[in-house]
Amino acid sequence: MSRPRIVIVGAGFAGYRTARTLSRLTRHQADITLLNPTDYFLYLPLLPQVAAGILEPRRVTVSLSGSLPRVRLVLGEADGIDLDAHTLRYTGPEGGEGTLPFDRLVLAAGSVNKLLPIPGVAEHAHGFRGLPEALYLRDHVTRQVELAAAARDREECAARCTFVVVGAGYTGTEVAAHGAMYTDAQVRRHPMRTGMRPRWMLLDVAPRVLPEMDERLSVTADRVLRQRGVDVRMGTSVKEATHDGVVLTDGTTVGTRTLVWCVGVRPDPLVESLGLPMESGRLLVDPHLQVPGRPELFACGDVAAVPDLTRPGEFTPMTAQHAWRHGKVCAQNVAASLGIGERRPYRHRDLGFVVDLGGAKAAANPLGLPMSGPAAGAVTRGYHLAAMPGNRVRVAADWVLDAVLPRQAVQLGLVRSWSVPLESASPEVARVPGRPEQRDGDAVPAGGPAGVPGGDTPDQRPDPPGGEPAKQQPGGEAAKNQPGGESAKQQSGGESAKNQSGGEPARNQPGGESAKQQPGGEPAKNQLHAPRATGKPRPPGKSDRSGKARKPTRAAGASRSAGPGADPGPEPPENQPAPGPDIAPGPVKRTDGRTAEGDS
Repeated sequence: MSRPRIVIVGAGFAGYRTARTLSRLTRHQADITLLNPTDYFLYLPLLPQVAAGILEPRRVTVSLSGSLPRVRLVLGEADGIDLDAHTLRYTGPEGGEGTLPFDRLVLAAGSVNKLLPIPGVAEHAHGFRGLPEALYLRDHVTRQVELAAAARDREECAARCTFVVVGAGYTGTEVAAHGAMYTDAQVRRHPMRTGMRPRWMLLDVAPRVLPEMDERLSVTADRVLRQRGVDVRMGTSVKEATHDGVVLTDGTTVGTRTLVWCVGVRPDPLVESLGLPMESGRLLVDPHLQVPGRPELFACGDVAAVPDLTRPGEFTPMTAQHAWRHGKVCAQNVAASLGIGERRPYRHRDLGFVVDLGGAKAAANPLGLPMSGPAAGAVTRGYHLAAMPGNRVRVAADWVLDAVLPRQAVQLGLVRSWSVPLESASPEVARVPGRPEQRDGDAVPAGGPAGVPGGDTPDQRPDPPGGEPAKQQPGGEAAKNQPGGESAKQQSGGESAKNQSGGEPARNQPGGESAKQQPGGEPAKNQLHAPRATGKPRPPGKSDRSGKARKPTRAAGASRSAGPGADPGPEPPENQPAPGPDIAPGPVKRTDGRTAEGDS
């Protein structure tokens, strides 16, 4: 008799915990398959420390194949589910399609970016939900400070060293707190000619920072931010964004090259295509995390509306703490449906929250006890070490080194602005030439100002189309640099083919073909166990999860640094084959017919 087949969609906090617990409970009595776009589990609460240069990127990742030895890993993103046929369709990282049969299906796809109808945000802002976005932000902030230090014009210097963060929830608060420390350290070593200093702004329509947390923790975070010089503006958001600044809802115009979007997310729309009962975009399940009427289907994490037995009539919030514990209970109930163990309902109370504010500062209320200062910092870092499924020694070592050595403020240029557009359902995968386009429906039409209090909710972290790059000249030559640093041909999105200060030229292809930009783009909550799974882009021409034909999406737009003197970076070649999920484009074909290992 064949063993039952269990398929888990998503390797965020809920999906990873489900897979790990199931592999221990079943012990070779079932075939477990985990479908995920990447081969690692990402510990999202520490992502701001990656952007601030405290931790190396691999420190916050855990290998799925290495930590789940009895689980089969399939790289890909779910396209559709046929519950009657017990099959799941998916698209691999290089565009290949596949089908996974199942006897039990666990949906833990997490959440995707939620855009608000604000003109220019999709084109000029970047989110903060995955490693590519964190690496891009670190490079971009470093570059802007270096360019500002070399600028003689005070207006340009002020715009380059002004960083605007929208959303004062967990993500935005931590990004602003760590970012201010990072840029201040750069300026101390290399003062600006104009005598100016970096300026960080934190905006939100909510009345206070961290509105989802205890008010005492909110006061602590607000005080630390203001002590570091962060311009905290509550009751204010972005009305319009352009390539050289933003217009705020109070009528103020702020010159900036950096707009970080940390407003919030929504449940992955994969569950909407199932046609089953929903609650606020989440799949309705019973206290055992099973979909009523579908004994083969389970859901947990951000995509599941789980009844809160401690508060009758309500559902558990989309928090890290709940997602991590959803995974354990879901695994136990899946195993029970196969005759292994007994079912149990999900019941859990919040244990408190921790917010890392950088250095020795933090805000925390473990078990309801509010803390601040170095004591809260020690509790916060101790919690993260205990909660991480791996890399504890490496993370602790990086913290020690950061305390005694200066940070390395260098830009590696591994992730360019077109690789991490805001409109992306999979921010954990950087856009590269030949990758499938995002599904239709992720974009939000332009409109008015943000209106979601608090930025992101306790479990969420956030996720640019624009013009095409400047055309290359016949024979593969790039457009010539114009006097004053202007490009030969700039597009409406603010991107140019010319080398601006701090940027790289567009890649030349034989025959003078122009480089095309690709589309693409919750970060994690610093909750006790932050949840997060992934959204799914699909290849062009494929139907979306609702079964409707998708329209071609726009090319990825300009970054906040676009425009004269900015960093549009290399545009991806139009005719280059799909290189897979790598961050940087792969090798291109030489004019002599050979492939050069380093050309890109």
